[in-house]
Amino acid sequence: MVRSQWINISLTFFLLNSVQSQKKNENEDDNIIKDFDLNYLLFLPESYNAEPNEKWPFILFLHGIGERGNNLELLKIHGIPRITGKDKKFPFIALSPQCPVEYDWRDEDMQQAVLDLLMRTLNDYRVDAERIYITGLSMGGYGTWGIAAKRPELFAAAVPICGGGDPSTVSLLKDLPIWAFHGARDETVPPEETEQMVDALKRINGKVRYSLYPNAFHDSWTETYENPELYNWLLKHKRTVTLIR
Repeated sequence: MVRSQWINISLTFFLLNSVQSQKKNENEDDNIIKDFDLNYLLFLPESYNAEPNEKWPFILFLHGIGERGNNLELLKIHGIPRITGKDKKFPFIALSPQCPVEYDWRDEDMQQAVLDLLMRTLNDYRVDAERIYITGLSMGGYGTWGIAAKRPELFAAAVPICGGGDPSTVSLLKDLPIWAFHGARDETVPPEETEQMVDALKRINGKVRYSLYPNAFHDSWTETYENPELYNWLLKHKRTVTLIR
């Protein structure tokens, strides 16, 4: 049973790596195979081991461009890892992969690598399969839109922050609850990047909600992730569970 209250959490980060993903790109003359080793942070609730029959809601978090590389400490600066490090009261399992510096979460190879890592993690831990969520900021906001469109049936809800997507994919997202955020004064990623996705979803009666911070610049994520309403909103959403592959 998933608890709707805050649960005491310990700052339990597992600095894990060596999760390999392969993707083939077929050309006329040859097959190119790209291998990726994704480093990541995994956060487990304090009582995870003490409650062996409990299944937990799960968040996949995608960082921004400044946290790329091979230093996992960078991931703790912003977003979900920052929240779990501060208040220790986070009622989710949280997976935060790190993008290699030469890639971007918008790259299809990277999106597939994240999905491969996600599936392994879901198989290895006690996850409430009805409550799997995806969120990301800036570059990770783009990745959130992209990965959600690739596997909309996998997620119960999505929260893209200051990142855009491909409006031609919104039909795939029509039934996925989405809460998008942006800063009105963002000059790094203009709010129009989010708004074109929101408008496209509204035209097809998608389940989309949009919050525009009138005085925020690019950092629209700190206020978002520090707002308990976000997590209450997530936990209200469940997906119909089918076979996860």
